[in-house]
Amino acid sequence: MPMDRPRLDLSIRTAEEADLPKILAVYSSAGLERRGSLELEEAQALFRRMISYPFYKVYVAESEGQVLGSFELLIMDNLANGGLPSGLVEDVAVAREAQGRGIGKAMMLFAMEECRREGCYKLALSSNQIRVEAHGFYEALGFTRHGFSFRVELEGEGGHA
Repeated sequence: MPMDRPRLDLSIRTAEEADLPKILAVYSSAGLERRGSLELEEAQALFRRMISYPFYKVYVAESEGQVLGSFELLIMDNLANGGLPSGLVEDVAVAREAQGRGIGKAMMLFAMEECRREGCYKLALSSNQIRVEAHGFYEALGFTRHGFSFRVELEGEGGHA
């Protein structure tokens, strides 16, 4: 019989630059570094650029001062769909030792609520085909498979010529 884990006192907040080392550690622990990890200075430069966008935020989920999860949420304006904005979630990660404790669910419910508050008509995300467990997780939260996802690998480092 599995042992019940104690309930987490979890809070989700907008990340600050000082959180970056912890966020990078969560990404590494969760296996999000398939293309290599960033040096802290690179992450700081990207973070500063990201937060300069009108609504592109990095969030952290923490308990007792420890960052256990992170995700990014972009809310973008659209000329189609009556001009309603849409949300896009990226880089959802929960530290390996904290998985299975409801952190991912709390983060996604938070993202959905942010999108509702901003008047979004949808919240989208993509998940690698081989991450079948993650697909079940997203479907349990109400996400449905929709259309097709296409991508092209661009030449050069990070797609830059």
